Formats: sequence, C-alpha cells, structure tokens
Amino acid sequence: MANNTDYEAMLQVAIAEARQGLAEGGIPIGAALFDQDGNLLGKGHNRRIQEDDPSVHGETDAFRKAGRQRNYRDKIMVTTLSPCWYCSGLVRQFNIGTVVVGESVNFKGGDDWLKENGVTVIDLNSQECIDMLATYIRENPEVWFEDIGL
Repeated sequence: MANNTDYEAMLQVAIAEARQGLAEGGIPIGAALFDQDGNLLGKGHNRRIQEDDPSVHGETDAFRKAGRQRNYRDKIMVTTLSPCWYCSGLVRQFNIGTVVVGESVNFKGGDDWLKENGVTVIDLNSQECIDMLATYIRENPEVWFEDIGL
C-alpha cells in the first residue's frame, strides 16, 4: 500500500455518493473501491429503496461498478459506515485487504471479524458521516430498522 495514502480524500468520494443516495430518497451510505495507489476503480451508494432491491448496498454497488479485478488483496474499500455482515462477507470473499470506515457509531458492523481475518480496518470516525446517518435514522426510523433487520 502506498505510504502517503490519503484516506480522507477517498472518504470524500464515498460521502459524495452517500449524499447522492440521500438526494434520490435513499439511505445515505456511500462507498468506493480504490487501488493501492489511490486510483478510483468504482463508486456507489445504497440503492435499496430506489430500486426496491435489498442487495444494493453502497459497498456492493461500488464493487460491481469497479468491474473484475485481477487481485483484490491490494484494494481499498472505503465506506461511510461500518460494513454490515453482508458487505463484510463481500470483503472476505474477494480478499479485499483494507477497509476504510467513515464511522461505526450509528452501526457497528463486522469490523472486528474483518480484523480477526487479516483485513486492515481503519475507522476515521468522521463527524460528517456520523451526523449524516444519525439525522437520517432520526427522521426515518422505520426505514433504517427495516434495512438492518431489526
């Protein structure tokens, strides 16, 4: 991995995706997949509501839009929210080496499990990410709790 990787700049790509999802009437969660040099491979956002498809999470959307890669071990998945079990499984299935998390306050996903399985997890504890999702949850509790299965 590059020594001068700018995770904050990468997170801004995911945040822009989250804001786009919110503007579309969806849940504000965004993600982006980068190579080890910080080149953007794909970006996406949660579109569960927009497409009535429970499988379109931010991470899966970014992963699909990145297209097939020769190797994922040197890739960096950046997401505005700690990845759920579904998205954590995607990271493990394809052996993505690094996950950069915008926040894990509103939802603590599979971070510990990923770490236990050799994935580097970096939580930036972004106040912008925390506030954006907290506002959404407060204003749309029924949608949020349906989305996470509670």
